Amino acid sequence: MSFRKTGKASLLMAAALFYAMPPMAAGDDGDDASLRQRLDILEQRLEATAEMLEDQSRKEGHGTGGRTTLGGYGELHYRRLANQRQGGDDLEEMDLHRFILFLGHEFDDRIRFFSELEVEHALAGAGANGEVAMEQAYLEFDVHPGHVLRAGLLLIPAGIINETHEPPTFYGVERNPVETRIIPSTWREGGVALSGEPGSGWRYDLAVHSGLALASGDDYAIRKGRQDGGNARADDLAYTGRIQWLGLAGLELAATILYQADASQGEDPSVGDALMVEAHGSWRHGGLGLRALYARWRIDGDGPEKLGADRQDGWYVEPSYRFTSRAGVFLRYSVWDNQAGGGGGSEYGQIDAGVNYWPHPDVVVKVDYQDQDAPAGQDEFDGFNVGVGYQF
Repeated sequence: MSFRKTGKASLLMAAALFYAMPPMAAGDDGDDASLRQRLDILEQRLEATAEMLEDQSRKEGHGTGGRTTLGGYGELHYRRLANQRQGGDDLEEMDLHRFILFLGHEFDDRIRFFSELEVEHALAGAGANGEVAMEQAYLEFDVHPGHVLRAGLLLIPAGIINETHEPPTFYGVERNPVETRIIPSTWREGGVALSGEPGSGWRYDLAVHSGLALASGDDYAIRKGRQDGGNARADDLAYTGRIQWLGLAGLELAATILYQADASQGEDPSVGDALMVEAHGSWRHGGLGLRALYARWRIDGDGPEKLGADRQDGWYVEPSYRFTSRAGVFLRYSVWDNQAGGGGGSEYGQIDAGVNYWPHPDVVVKVDYQDQDAPAGQDEFDGFNVGVGYQF
């Protein structure tokens, strides 16, 4: 029999003994004193049993103590997009885009573990375009009041949605194309990071982590160069620093710098160092909201320069209005270019407009329309998207 079952049995037996005691006649001082003594003893035993049960509850599960937390998020998308390029294929699909499980554990009041396991596009394996991957898995240590050290698979501290991208937290069915193609979200790497809040609304992040592995076969596109912590080449590590200011309610201002000495991890002698700068602002006041972001990469070397990939940048602005606690509308204009160093003709533009409906704060239904402007000869998709998402 487990300790918990034994403890419950003891508690029930003690209660039974109390109710089984014969009633005492009123006015008998000796009997009254005896009854009070018996009640005091019973109360002490009940308190001791309750403490043992509480202690056992804390110790259940793996390890020797602490608290384990389970959570997650996910989203289903329906996309109906017409390809404006002559002879191009339309995009009409239903996709369980993401299913993520979160597992966290508090070892004590200063050491914690966080992890997220992700399934994309429902199916993974031979012939399927989905994947099963770790999105993050790291230990967090309190090193000083207001300052923490993290080690493991970390989300890179850049942009608005790379660290916070649960479906109920942003407008639009798909994540915005600038933070997808340029930053690129979701970007995680293995490493260590120090974060803190020195005061007056300021926050900082300093990280050393595995970096990009850009390749000519992918036109040196930033998104294709992510290593995501899986057998990642670490010939040259990347260094990231971010500063945030949250000194006014509803306002966030932030800037990030990332530097890597060799953006190809020694695989391509025509590739040199890489530098990313990013700045953004996010503001909410009542129902009004505004997000704006700019990000730019400078990649040294003859290889990227020949393709115009030595400069890759993008920006977007997104006003929104939440007219009730359950519904809001947005408009977003995005511009991005992964070959901006080539002299023009490679820039994308996109307008998105739509509505979010939250039947519950952690559940969202989304509908939006996109109008895309693509470079000559590239797929250009216009149409609507519908999505449902959740977090818990």
